[in-house]
Amino acid sequence: MALGAELVPVSLPHTKYALPTYYITAPAEASANLARYDGVKYGLSVEASSLREMYERTRGEGFGPEVKRRIMLGTYALSSGYYDAYYVKAQKVRTLIKQDFERAFEKVQAVVAPTSPTVAFQIGARTDDPYQMYLADVFTIPANMAGIPGLAVPCGFANGLPVSLQILGKPFDESTILKVGHAYEQAAGWFKQRPPLAG
Repeated sequence: MALGAELVPVSLPHTKYALPTYYITAPAEASANLARYDGVKYGLSVEASSLREMYERTRGEGFGPEVKRRIMLGTYALSSGYYDAYYVKAQKVRTLIKQDFERAFEKVQAVVAPTSPTVAFQIGARTDDPYQMYLADVFTIPANMAGIPGLAVPCGFANGLPVSLQILGKPFDESTILKVGHAYEQAAGWFKQRPPLAG
């Protein structure tokens, strides 16, 4: 696939809601899916004097802080009285996001967008602030909500730190985004460069 194809602007008006939609949907799904890891049939099992204590210790020791946070958020979103207010509405927004991409792909073969709102941050720099970590996903989550493939490729450096762009394609059309990504990499050559490493 040759670069230089016509660039066509597309409108994805509901993608601005993808981040909050994801952080309702994904924790709800995590909560439901991880409920089976009770130490009896699946996963880690921690010895205890009673069944309830075994459940608590297994889940307490078997899941890290981020997983526990997502289970709690998901359990809340799926709980009685909040299911319709949060989870059902999030699924409706997810459908709108998917429809935005369907309309865009009637005009173009691929959508090119930023991968991240910032350059790469240092390892461990945001581990104490989950909210900032969640915000870093703002450009990649729409693809997850729409159920479409995405590919991130290097596209330069800013202040010595790598920057990337993402190429999004139609459902099950990974071949197109791989061709676009390969063509871009060959033309731009960013993959050949390495950022300077701190001493």
